[in-house]
Amino acid sequence: MVTYRSPREWKIMREAGRAVARTLAAVRDAAEPGVPLAELEAVAARTLKRMEARPSFLGYRPSWTSVPYPGTVCVSVNEVVVHGIPHAHITLEDGDVVSVDCGAEVGGYHGDAAITFVVGTADAGAERLLAATAQALDDAVAAARPGNRMGDVSHAVDRIARANGYGVLDGWGGHGIGTSMHEDPPVPNRGSAGRGLRLREGLTIAIEPMFHEGGEDATRVLDDGWSIVTADGSRAAHFEHTVAVTADGPRVLTLP
Repeated sequence: MVTYRSPREWKIMREAGRAVARTLAAVRDAAEPGVPLAELEAVAARTLKRMEARPSFLGYRPSWTSVPYPGTVCVSVNEVVVHGIPHAHITLEDGDVVSVDCGAEVGGYHGDAAITFVVGTADAGAERLLAATAQALDDAVAAARPGNRMGDVSHAVDRIARANGYGVLDGWGGHGIGTSMHEDPPVPNRGSAGRGLRLREGLTIAIEPMFHEGGEDATRVLDDGWSIVTADGSRAAHFEHTVAVTADGPRVLTLP
């Protein structure tokens, strides 16, 4: 069942979104060659505490896994597309493609966003991957307006992936968000324009394109029960914003 949010609720979600944005920026600033992922986790935990926000991910267990998530943020490196665990034994190296996904709860409402960046020196392939994934998010956000359909949002992502020959996560995408981290409706990263749920004011969704350099959509889950990696070992990128559908168009709730 889809729940439609009010401006009062968006105001609270904006506070959660601000905490998410501040945390993502702090983690990115701390990411350098030689830094263990556990240090990024510690930075995220301190930042959310300072913002008086609760981490949405810590202890979260959706239906598809039996393992509660053990971290404050997801840190996914290179072939890990999403849900990477910030293990102490993994250390960042120059050229690593790193995606950080953060959720925060303030006053009973959640915000969710993700960024991807390169540690140290970026090669041309990484720059192209990140630029395309970020463009897909921008285009999808622009399509999130009253009168459009969910397929218009999905198609905006799908079109960029196909134009660049990138794969997407099969069966994974964005979601509704509000008093729970994951709510209806699903927001697929593949779809046809003009199809699906009619968007109307009050709908609040997390849009999250996830592209990888391999052309196929095949992925697998690691033994940790969370990390989803590309089957062919290709590098991945992930960008995400929480977006409110308003009468004046899309409003991004997870900007800094």
